[in-house]
Amino acid sequence: MKKKIFFKYISLLCVITLLMTCMVGCGSDNSSSSSSGMKILYTVCDNDDTFRQSLADGIMNAASTYGVTVDMQLCGSDIETQVEQVASAKANGYDAVIVRLNDVSTALQIEVAADGLPLIFVNNQPDDDRLSKDEYVYVGSYEQQAGQYQAEYVLEKLGNPSSMNVIIMEGEKGHSGTIGRTTAVKNTLKDAGVDVNYVFVDYANWTSDEAYAKMEIFEKTGQSVDAVFCNNDTMALGVADYLLDNGYTTSNIIPVTGVDATADGCAYISEGKMSFTVLQDADGQGAAAVQAAKALGSGGSISDIEGATDDGKYIYIEFVPVDASNVSSYL
Repeated sequence: MKKKIFFKYISLLCVITLLMTCMVGCGSDNSSSSSSGMKILYTVCDNDDTFRQSLADGIMNAASTYGVTVDMQLCGSDIETQVEQVASAKANGYDAVIVRLNDVSTALQIEVAADGLPLIFVNNQPDDDRLSKDEYVYVGSYEQQAGQYQAEYVLEKLGNPSSMNVIIMEGEKGHSGTIGRTTAVKNTLKDAGVDVNYVFVDYANWTSDEAYAKMEIFEKTGQSVDAVFCNNDTMALGVADYLLDNGYTTSNIIPVTGVDATADGCAYISEGKMSFTVLQDADGQGAAAVQAAKALGSGGSISDIEGATDDGKYIYIEFVPVDASNVSSYL
């Protein structure tokens, strides 16, 4: 009888211990752990998007590599929730905050909320005047480069035409990637002396379903199209699916281009369903963001991190063009 009571007592202690462990460790949506005393908060709207999930994976993996603890908190589409997460970071013992901004216009609010903690903005770039050397920095890729690569590919693919009918599927309204990539496509085509008729330009919010639906709307206009530029691969998949479903050819006749070089995007290129994408290195951005957070959280500088600019405000990770000639390296 005493043995039964003893074992029941031990079992109860185990349950209590597990519950206490969960209460201590489950305060954020996800976390990495290390023996280092440095704690970093990563706040992001969600990871429903393929690239955002890859970026989150890159950040969490880099935490182990660089010996820091990263806690990831999701804020959904609520701007105030993200501000509150940053505002509580200092009191919760964090040394730095990595922020994938919900809205770039809230950068000043985020900085005020940080209360002196260094901020590493990642993947959605605030205005330059919101950044300051080794305090508020941005990690990402130079968005205009992606749009330039897309336009240069299409021009060569179509034999440098004098005129073109063009569709642009834009991502999230106000996102730095949307603005930079779209602007670069237009500027590159203009600089090449092409007379461009933009037959359809609209937001598809990074999703394939919206891009497919927008193509259905375009079809009703009765216009023709020579090339489709998409701000990311997921939208390019939706466009490619629509064209294939409706008797168009996407590889030789109508180039469809994306950005990110996702697994699905590269697969579509290898199958001839898409023409081109641009690798946005999520692992590279994640690793650089963690490196910057570790450096600034300990009172250091980003100057020794690869890709850092001389003004101490940016760390750029290079885009890489991907088409049928090299897609096997990214599958």
